[in-house]
Amino acid sequence: MKPSHPQLPAPAAPARDFLPFALPDLGQEEADAVLDCLRSGWITSGPVSRQFEQDFAAWLGGGVSAIAVNSATAGLHLALEALGIGPGDEVIVPTMTFTATAEVVRYLGAEPVCVDVDDATLCISPPAIAAAVTPRTRAIIPVHYGGLACDMDAILALARRHGLRVVEDAAHAFPTIHRGRLVGTLDSDAAVFSFYANKTMTTGEGGMVVSRDPALCRRVKVMRLHGISEDAFDRYTSPRPAWFYQVVAPGYKYNLTDIAAAIGREQLRKIERFLQRRQALARGYAEGLRGLPLRLPPDAGPGCQHAWHLYPVRLTAAAPLARDRLIELLAERGIGTSVHYIPLHRQPYWRERYALRPEQFPQADASYQSLLTLPLYTRMRDADQSRVIAALKELLC
Repeated sequence: MKPSHPQLPAPAAPARDFLPFALPDLGQEEADAVLDCLRSGWITSGPVSRQFEQDFAAWLGGGVSAIAVNSATAGLHLALEALGIGPGDEVIVPTMTFTATAEVVRYLGAEPVCVDVDDATLCISPPAIAAAVTPRTRAIIPVHYGGLACDMDAILALARRHGLRVVEDAAHAFPTIHRGRLVGTLDSDAAVFSFYANKTMTTGEGGMVVSRDPALCRRVKVMRLHGISEDAFDRYTSPRPAWFYQVVAPGYKYNLTDIAAAIGREQLRKIERFLQRRQALARGYAEGLRGLPLRLPPDAGPGCQHAWHLYPVRLTAAAPLARDRLIELLAERGIGTSVHYIPLHRQPYWRERYALRPEQFPQADASYQSLLTLPLYTRMRDADQSRVIAALKELLC
């Protein structure tokens, strides 16, 4: 008889007076799945990781394949490597993103070219992409900022016109819909999702590369685990001698463990509920913050869906205090916030290597100076949100 699992202790609550910026939403189902994995005797990449890949691909549909990796950063690196990006190449990225989007280009000896974003959405600007294309440009990495899809129709048309590859940084974008199609099933070369602790679903650390390109998928699978031609699970569980393997390329150690995948499978089953809660919180902010000197994030248009990974707001000129002071005063009231992002052109490495100046990125730079991200996560209660709204009214009215 299968032994019963011990009950998962209630998640540790944050300090009573502190409301964090984000919290993962994990329950007994995830604990049971991890215990099952531990008792199975196979805890690294194996049957649970494979099932997670199959579940994720089936959830997206559209004939895609999914390859689990240990981070979205790893996934972006693998996708670009599989496309042959290397020294002498340029890859266009938005300046309003986390450094991982650009650093993976440097891993391969290529050069990221930072461009400005759209003022309304803070997603990469298609006109800025078009202006940055040179004979060395090989690819574009659009970032679906905050959970809202980029203008992929324009980006993909531009890529086709110039013969460029497109790898979507979909770290914020599960489950985002663009014109009736889920991100991950669009016509790019690949999309890469993140399952970091604060994302719309989590494995703790982890990510997924999604593509319809069989050659790209084969290369990613080989390169995610040392460039070995056979998966370790196949070799170690075969009833016949299967010790022989071949190293066909100098690969990486980017595989996702079965322990993490076990969490991911349970999170995937909850994603519709997670999305509904995030949508409700976004509606609550839109209603509660109306009339304040804040520029609120746009919702998705017809036929589209916002994943609401983030709720970024921008102070307007009528605000009685600056962004940094507002963050400090909210923290004094026990409310955690963040800033997404300090643009790449303001980060020392990127600024100095490429001689980047704020005036090259007027939309991103102006937005950054007034930008802060409010708490939004599925464990957030209505009373928690009311507390954030009340504090903003107190400070900004």
